[in-house]
Amino acid sequence: MKMVMAIVQDKDSNKVSSELAKARVQATRLNSAGSFLRSGNTTFMIGVEDDRVEEVIEIVKTYSRARKQFMTPPLSMDSIIDSGSSFPIEVEVGGATVFVLPIEGFYHF
Repeated sequence: MKMVMAIVQDKDSNKVSSELAKARVQATRLNSAGSFLRSGNTTFMIGVEDDRVEEVIEIVKTYSRARKQFMTPPLSMDSIIDSGSSFPIEVEVGGATVFVLPIEGFYHF
C-alpha cells in the first residue's frame, strides 16, 4: 500500500476530486497554500494499493494544469536599491506536485 500526496491548485481541485471519485478512489482533501505565491492549493491524501498508484497519478496529471500568472515580487531592503524589481513578473503556477510514500500500517476505526 502507498500514500499518494498530491498538491494541486485550487482551480483544479474539484475536477481532480470528481475524477478520483469516478475511479472509486477515496481521498482526504486538505486546504493548503504555497509559500512562494501564497495562493490556495488543495492537498489530497490518498491511500491506495500498489497496483493503483499509476492510475491515481495519471488522474492528477490529466486534470491539473499549469498556468501563467503575473505576480509582484515582495519588497525587501535590497529591492529598494533596484527599483526595477517592483514590476510584475510572469511565473508558471499550477500543475501538480505528487509524493508517493510507503505505508507501514493502515488502521480504520
